Amino acid sequence: MQLRISKLIFSPAVRNFSIYGVGQVFNLVTPLIVVPYLVLVCGVENYGKISIGMAVSFFLMVFIDYGTDISAVKDISVQRNNPSQLKSIIATTLGAKAILFLVTTALFSGFIAAVPFFHQEYLLFYLGIPILLGQLVNPTGILQGLEHFTSITVMTIVSKLLYVLLIFTCIQSTSDYIYVNLFWGIANTVAYSILLVYSLKKHQIVRSDFQMSAIKHLLHSNFSLFSSQLFVSLQMYAPVVFLGYFGSNFWAGQYRIVEQILVIFKTYLLLFFNFVYPRICYLVETNRPEAFRYWRNFNGLNFVFIAGAMVVLFTCASWVVGFFTPTHRDTIAELLQIGIGIPLLMAVSVPLKQLVLGFGRQREYTRITLFVVLLTLIILAIVIPFYQVKGVLYVLLLAELLTAILFYLFLKERLKRI
Repeated sequence: MQLRISKLIFSPAVRNFSIYGVGQVFNLVTPLIVVPYLVLVCGVENYGKISIGMAVSFFLMVFIDYGTDISAVKDISVQRNNPSQLKSIIATTLGAKAILFLVTTALFSGFIAAVPFFHQEYLLFYLGIPILLGQLVNPTGILQGLEHFTSITVMTIVSKLLYVLLIFTCIQSTSDYIYVNLFWGIANTVAYSILLVYSLKKHQIVRSDFQMSAIKHLLHSNFSLFSSQLFVSLQMYAPVVFLGYFGSNFWAGQYRIVEQILVIFKTYLLLFFNFVYPRICYLVETNRPEAFRYWRNFNGLNFVFIAGAMVVLFTCASWVVGFFTPTHRDTIAELLQIGIGIPLLMAVSVPLKQLVLGFGRQREYTRITLFVVLLTLIILAIVIPFYQVKGVLYVLLLAELLTAILFYLFLKERLKRI
């Protein structure tokens, strides 16, 4: 047993994860540095507005990715030793993202001008468009598929340092809240562009590699996966927008403070998914028993870590909230203690999602996701006027639990055959 644990700890996979983890520490620590400052300078209500603007931009990023953040990673991982196929996948993915960026940006600009809820804060939303540009030039999917985690780490560190520098240099008054999302977009665009250009040169991508027929095929074949990702994104970002629309920006600010604490662990889980997923896809194609062992070992240890972290967070909830804001401390701490169950349940549902997608069952994944998200959105719209932020957290707990149960029921018989 000790030998197995020792081999796991000193394996290349753990070494890669350690390198990857260094960059993700910056992802996790950045909110701890920035959010208290933003709440102090801009106030809880304006922080709620910032959060709504960022949530909308993050939701629109799904239209630009169009499922390629999953499909391209899998395809690149499988074809990593086939240069011609690799070039085609990269060029087609980037071409599709460029078209979708132009369409999404144009439609969103018109939407801001036409819809009163968005138009009253039109500068905030327009200045969030660079976030979409950053996603267009984001080469993370390429690097994940090739398991080049050192490059991802360097890119992450550069983008986060630049973002923090811009925030502390330029955000000096309450009215500066409209620039926060702009700075996020600028920081990502600068860091991602450098690595994208390097990747294009390394793989010798030229204009002739961008084939419209291949792009059309991608848009058609990825529609199901895009739909599922769209609804997952709705589930992630709709709560703060719903709270602002059906309630108030202050409610949105309270929720966002809680979410910003939890998102440290949620982001970690999603990044852990991104790390493990390419290897699972590769092993599923070559050695399914080994794929399952790899999945079980890494995700089992990860669940133990998350469970321990949630116990500590529950115990220290009041102190943690006080770090972010001195006002309404007890109320927000109680909300945080409710929300702690969300990352814990995600530590179960996210690994199950790895297997569903790794086995190539995108259609079933889409159906399950669609059902859960639609149910969640309906319940949220009903619950928010009566139970406010607390109601949102309970609904999200229910949604994560239901997702895990449905994924498990789908996989149960398949796992027995491995």
